[in-house]
Amino acid sequence: MFEKKCSQDRPWSTLIELLGERTQIEPEKVAYKFLHRGENEAYSLTYKELDEQAKAIATYLQSLNVIGERALLLYPPGIEFIAAFFGCLYAGVIAVPAYPPRRNQKMIRLEAIVKDAEAKVVLTTASLLSKVESRLVDNPHLKALHWLATDEVESESASWQPPKVDSETIAFLQYTSGSTGTPKGVTINHANLLHNQRMIKQAFGHTPDTTVVGWLPLFHDMGLIGNVLQPLYLGRTCILMSPADFLQKPFRWLQAISRYQATTSGGPNFAYDLCVRRTTPEQRASLDLSNWQVAFTGAEPVRAETIEQFTEAFEPYGFNPQAFYPCYGMAETTLFVTGGLKTDYPAVKSVDATALEQNKIEAVRKGNGERRIVSCGKTWLEQSVAIADPETLTRVDDGCVGEIWVKGESVAQGYWNQPEKTEETFKACLADREGPFLRTGDLGFIQDDELYVTGRLKDVIIVRGQNHYPQDIELTVEKSHPALRAGCGAAFTVEVKNSERLVIVQEVERSYLRKLDTPKVVDSIRQAVTAEHSLQPYATVLIKTGSIPKTSSGKVKRYACRSGFLEGSLNVVNDWSENPLGKAKFKHLQAEVESVLQKVQAN
Repeated sequence: MFEKKCSQDRPWSTLIELLGERTQIEPEKVAYKFLHRGENEAYSLTYKELDEQAKAIATYLQSLNVIGERALLLYPPGIEFIAAFFGCLYAGVIAVPAYPPRRNQKMIRLEAIVKDAEAKVVLTTASLLSKVESRLVDNPHLKALHWLATDEVESESASWQPPKVDSETIAFLQYTSGSTGTPKGVTINHANLLHNQRMIKQAFGHTPDTTVVGWLPLFHDMGLIGNVLQPLYLGRTCILMSPADFLQKPFRWLQAISRYQATTSGGPNFAYDLCVRRTTPEQRASLDLSNWQVAFTGAEPVRAETIEQFTEAFEPYGFNPQAFYPCYGMAETTLFVTGGLKTDYPAVKSVDATALEQNKIEAVRKGNGERRIVSCGKTWLEQSVAIADPETLTRVDDGCVGEIWVKGESVAQGYWNQPEKTEETFKACLADREGPFLRTGDLGFIQDDELYVTGRLKDVIIVRGQNHYPQDIELTVEKSHPALRAGCGAAFTVEVKNSERLVIVQEVERSYLRKLDTPKVVDSIRQAVTAEHSLQPYATVLIKTGSIPKTSSGKVKRYACRSGFLEGSLNVVNDWSENPLGKAKFKHLQAEVESVLQKVQAN
């Protein structure tokens, strides 16, 4: 049997070896299917076809003499990206996946990535190239690159030469999708990728019968490593669709899971919320979700309410509550860090909200409020997690909040061409010299051998000496009035007269834009935040639907929101402030802009 010959424990040293073996053993097996508009099969790719396309692209790249150089990958959702990614691997070129520029979108971030990676080549499709060519006139740095439409490359690959690579060779750079500022390219080698694939396979309990459905962006770590490479590692077929098709109609995701009887599929917390809010009873009744065994969720805090609401909505149609699989990871660890047992229900801890603000985990006391935190499971293989005091660098006791540190073979090699940040982030040692660890910048605690993530170290809001988690405040805000969009708000602080003051930026539902009662909405927000968190917002900014800055994985960019607030560049519907010196511009805070941008660039 194929699975026996090509088992998980086989010591492949590179992804080239992995795909080569798949091609040799089952050349006609379909590796990927892509759904047009998220519904109908548009095209597919067998192992043999993928191997041939990758070799053709690699042959062209080798003719350019760019071995060891960086190639930017700009692709719309589709199979072309996968062929280009493996084409880079087959050529010994370092792939740099990036978000393709949208129409009328500035290319500032793209230019920053090209500059940081020192890219020499851009791989894309003929259609996308035709759309951006006219915009390259004003971007001499981008125009100077060698642009290649890979869907026009001749299929002849007889002159391809296997590159001299091994497990330590850099496979690709994963640029972090965080807030604005100088992008950081996480350097990931073949060993990192194969180790992480082995962990995911074991943690998710994948078998020869696993079927994966995915809609996540392929240039993002969860989409590339989870939905593209994991099925290849397993020798299984993956069904893919465009993120835009999912966002436009979330039912398409569930429909594909039902139609293909997928066993593994997932996404960030907001994806499950969308499915609850934007599917009809008639649509739900057509589903059979009984084969869904791993509904993984990560990339942003997992909310207990989301798990409960999704289960209530879809359990009647075969969804098993045990399928929910909260997990934790990041680009700096290739992807996966921790996750639970496939057969367990998600564990949820109810803790005292006031104690948590002091980084303590205590039982809920009357009048203090409750915070429900979902477990992200345990470590797998030999990977380890330590919870450290970010100031003293000592381990904290179990049940105490600290910074999450990670050690293991999945931890990436560092940030591309940034030795100081690499040393600071990837080479950390505890006070007793144990290490090196990756400092994640995330806060959490371990209890009963399970990791609970409580927030982000740099995002913690400190007012009057008290810690407040922005996601808690954001949840309170979005629930305060029906006109406010869920998952589309940001809470942060600004310094006013030497004091940190709270600012709320929140999107408005499109249906409320023309009839918005701003005073009533703002009053609801202020009352709710004061009641729940004992905080009084200094400013509340209501912005247009779809305008809040987000990363490619759907996380709100709080630093970008803060910069937009200070600069007066947010797409404001209406606003309120204790000290308004200019409608929607907040010029009294303009002096802070420069220092904030410097902090952003430093992160």
